[in-house]
Amino acid sequence: MPGRIHSREFKLSVVRQVATGEKRPAQVCREHQLAESLLLRWRKEYEVRGEAAFAAPEGGGTGLEQRIAELERCCGQLALENELLKKALRCAASRSGTR
Repeated sequence: MPGRIHSREFKLSVVRQVATGEKRPAQVCREHQLAESLLLRWRKEYEVRGEAAFAAPEGGGTGLEQRIAELERCCGQLALENELLKKALRCAASRSGTR
């Protein structure tokens, strides 16, 4: 149903059900008539912000500044993951004798 507005509590409840394994994503989407893409967006926000997800941003900067800070954190996390994957790939390549 397009145009519905869901409360923060509803979003957290739905995401927690999936995160804990209580329900599968498809089941939650069917029960609440949610698009899978919407649930995926909510899950990503929950992964990034945890229990602070879906709350209105607090003071301490404009929305744009907060978004930039969030993207910088995400970029840093991705850079760390990238390095970890590169090390694992090098290690696997050296074990197999290729390189």
